[in-house]
Amino acid sequence: MSEPSLTAVIMAAGKSTRMKSRLPKPLHPLCGKPLLAYILDACSAGGASRLIVVVGHEAERVKEAFRDRCEFVLQEEQMGTGHAVMVTHPLLEGYEGDLLVLPGDTPLIDGDTLRRLAEHHRATGAVATLLSAVLPHDAGMYGRVLRDETGKVLGVVEAKDATPEQLAVREINTSIYCFNAPALFDALKQIRPDNARGEYYLTDVIGLLTREGRKVEAVIADDWQVTLGVNTRVELADVASRLRWRIMERLMLSGVTIVDPANTYIDADVQIGQDTTVYPNTYLLGQTVIGEECHIGPMARIEDSQIGNRVTVLASQVVESRLDDEVRVGPFANLRPGTVVGKGSKIGDFVEVKNAVIEENVSMAHLTYVGDAHVGANTNIGAGTITCNYDGKRKHRTVIGKGCFIGSHATLIAPVEIGDGAYVAAASPITSNVPPDSLAIARCRQEVKEGWAKRRREQSSSEG
Repeated sequence: MSEPSLTAVIMAAGKSTRMKSRLPKPLHPLCGKPLLAYILDACSAGGASRLIVVVGHEAERVKEAFRDRCEFVLQEEQMGTGHAVMVTHPLLEGYEGDLLVLPGDTPLIDGDTLRRLAEHHRATGAVATLLSAVLPHDAGMYGRVLRDETGKVLGVVEAKDATPEQLAVREINTSIYCFNAPALFDALKQIRPDNARGEYYLTDVIGLLTREGRKVEAVIADDWQVTLGVNTRVELADVASRLRWRIMERLMLSGVTIVDPANTYIDADVQIGQDTTVYPNTYLLGQTVIGEECHIGPMARIEDSQIGNRVTVLASQVVESRLDDEVRVGPFANLRPGTVVGKGSKIGDFVEVKNAVIEENVSMAHLTYVGDAHVGANTNIGAGTITCNYDGKRKHRTVIGKGCFIGSHATLIAPVEIGDGAYVAAASPITSNVPPDSLAIARCRQEVKEGWAKRRREQSSSEG
């Protein structure tokens, strides 16, 4: 039998004034992804086959970011959570299945919790099932779940409308629900904005359905943290710290050593292989993939890069690059976008590489810049070598063959090619191609003027 139909409606239309940001709240970055992306992922993992996002403030920016992931409904005037769901009715006309309804700012919610909510809803035959949580502290401004002495759900009261006795309740409404769609839209037609804010509350639907004798259920979340919302940057930072721990816990249980989780920052989509060690003050960002038995950090920053097995990256930055097996990088190297480093190569201290292919077993130990270049296998690049790739108008490419030796402080002025097995003498500015197995020397002859420095000092002293 096929799984019952489940559609998710995500409310993400508010202005988020408490964030004090020009960026819409759904787009705020959280461990490498926009905040709304986590809710979409959870809904899909929870069994929702159709995702509808209600947008309002900065609607076009939100739609552009998630255009390929969901459908959108515009809530032109934000008149409460009930109204946010009302505007989806034309899109859901005739839909007889179940609806997950949730806010777009609860990024810790997970697919297992949503699936459990939907399964309980169906198993009990309820027309509405809300996800609640029991907080270990005062419930603050959360709405409270009201039950009778038997535990039956009577309704939900918003904190601003609650009595002192109701405020003492610690079971909160998380604003995450599963509804029978026809029952929900029928109830929405009957609610009124008779509250302190003059808005249509989705919580009023719960009270209405219970008064009509319809079955309403509540499922308490196993972990109250998954229900945390984000309304301020303080709450965003708090959620980020909890999410980072979740990410690192998963990695450590899979066989990764993270020496100091409190001072390590790993994005949600980063993948790390078994027996890799991540040292403190390291940032692993974006779509980075790291292989097995690597040593990353301390003080490394790797973003959107692919790292092979047994690679060491010490106190260096790697961005949009690929490092093959057994590469060593750092300290204080900067690998910029488009860099590919072959197996066994060394990129040492204060070396910068950009848009360049470095083949296997190349040594580039220190104080070097290689940009827009191709370096052949088994080549040694001496300290202070640079490729001069920009003529003021456009970039040019440098090609260095296999088995070359480039002396210290050489200047390779592109476009230029160094043939296989060639040598370039130290301190040589190279402007022409160097044939294979040749030695290129380009520098002034040294002249020594004995006594010159002494005479200059004596002249300066007499003039003073």
